[in-house]
Amino acid sequence: MPWRRALSLRVRWLAATLAALAVALVLAGVFLHSLFQDHVLRQFQTTLTQQLDQLTARLEFDAAGQTSIDPAQLSDPRWHRPYSGLYWQLDEVGTPADAQGALRSRSLWDDRLRPEPDVPADGQLHVHQGTGPRDAPLLLVERTVYSADAPQRRWRLVVAGDLQEATAASDRFARVLALSLLGLGLLLALAALAQVAVGLAPLRALQRALTALREGRTARLQGQFPAEVQPLIDDFNRVLDRNAEVVERARTQAGNLAHALKTPLAVLDQAASRADGPDPAPLAALVRDQVGLARRHIDWHLARARVAASQRLPGQRTPLAPVLAGLLRVMAKVHAERALRLDCADIPAEWAFAGEEQDLQEMLGNLLDNACLWARTRVRVEARLDGGQLQVVVEDDGPGIAPEQRQAVLARGVRLDEATPGSGLGLAIVADLVALYGGALALEAGSTGGLLARISLPAVR
Repeated sequence: MPWRRALSLRVRWLAATLAALAVALVLAGVFLHSLFQDHVLRQFQTTLTQQLDQLTARLEFDAAGQTSIDPAQLSDPRWHRPYSGLYWQLDEVGTPADAQGALRSRSLWDDRLRPEPDVPADGQLHVHQGTGPRDAPLLLVERTVYSADAPQRRWRLVVAGDLQEATAASDRFARVLALSLLGLGLLLALAALAQVAVGLAPLRALQRALTALREGRTARLQGQFPAEVQPLIDDFNRVLDRNAEVVERARTQAGNLAHALKTPLAVLDQAASRADGPDPAPLAALVRDQVGLARRHIDWHLARARVAASQRLPGQRTPLAPVLAGLLRVMAKVHAERALRLDCADIPAEWAFAGEEQDLQEMLGNLLDNACLWARTRVRVEARLDGGQLQVVVEDDGPGIAPEQRQAVLARGVRLDEATPGSGLGLAIVADLVALYGGALALEAGSTGGLLARISLPAVR
C-alpha cells in the first residue's frame, strides 16, 4: 500500500514499539487490578468467615430447641452500631424470610438480610453477594447449624459485610495503578525514542556518506559503521570500484579508437594541404573538408560515449564559475579581431554541475562559440540555481533564429548560413549532451533581437 511505503523506518519502528508497550501496559493493568480485587475479596471473605465461626461458637440451644446468642460476648463494636456495615442473622430453615422471631444483630436495626433461597449443606459454607440495608452491596457468608437434641430442625446462620469499603479500596488501587503505569509508559516511550535514535544513527551516518559521494566530495563511502552495516558498505564500495574500472577501460578504448582514426585523418589532411595552391585540386579541397567533418563527428561520438559511461557515476562535481571564466577567456582570444563585449554575471563559487568538467566545457563552449560567431557587439552570460537544476543563459545581439527554424538547427549537420564557418554540429552536440544528463535546451528570442540559448543541467545540492 502507498501509505505503508511512505512511512519511514523510524516511524515504523517507533510506532510498533509504542503499540507493543501500550498493549503490554494495558494488559498488565487489567491483570494487576483483577488480582488485587480478587485478593481484597478473599481477605474480606476470610474476615467474615472468622466472624461466622465466632458466632457459631457463641450459639446456644435451650431444652426447647430455641436458639440464642449473647450480644455481650461479641467483641466487635460494629455488631451494636446500626448500619455499621457488619451484620449477622439467624433464622430457622423453612420459615418465611420476613417471619418474626429470627435473631439478628443490632446493626441491622429494623431491617433483615435476604440470603438466596438455596440452603447450604451441613458443615459447608455458602458465599454470595446481595444487597442489604439502604441497598448497600453485601458479601454474605452462611452455614447451616442444628442442635444434637433436635437434629430435625435446621438453622441458617448468616454473616454479611458491606462491600463498599472493599470496592473503594479496589478503586483507589486502580487509580494509583493507572497513574503508575502511565508514568512507566512515558519513561518507556522516552527509552524507545532513545533506542530508535541510537539504532538508526548508523543509517544517518550512511545517508551523510551517500550525500558526500553524490556531491563529489568523496569517491567512496567513508566512515565507521557497525558490524551489521559494514559488509553492505564494503560491497557497495567494491561495486563503485568495479564501475570506475569499467568506465576507465571504456574511456581508454574510446580514446585509443579516436587516436587510431585521427592519425590517418591527419595524413589525409596533410596530403590535401600539399596539393593546395593557386588553383587547388577539387579532390584536395574535398578531402580537406571531409577530414574536418570526420574529426567533428569523432569528437561528437566521443562526447556521447563519455557521457553515457559517466552520467550515472556518483561523485561527479564540477564548479560552474571557473569553467565559465576559462571559456570566456578563450573566446575573447579566438574572436579578438571582432572586439566583442563578453559580459558574465557573478556566479557563486558553490554552484556546481553534477557531471564531468569536460562535458560542461563542451556544452558551454559550443554555445559561446555559436553566440560569438553571430553576435554583432555583445554576448551576455548569466546563471541561476532553480531547485536541483542549474540554468545557464547565453544571449547574443545577432540576427537571431526564426521560431520555425529553431528546432531544425538542433539536428546534426544543419546550417542556416553556409557562408558562416562551421560544421552544423555545435548545437546538436549541446542538445545531445544536455539530454543525456537529463537536462533541457531551449532556444528563444533575446532581449536585443538575437538568440537566447538556455540550458538546464543537474546541480550538486
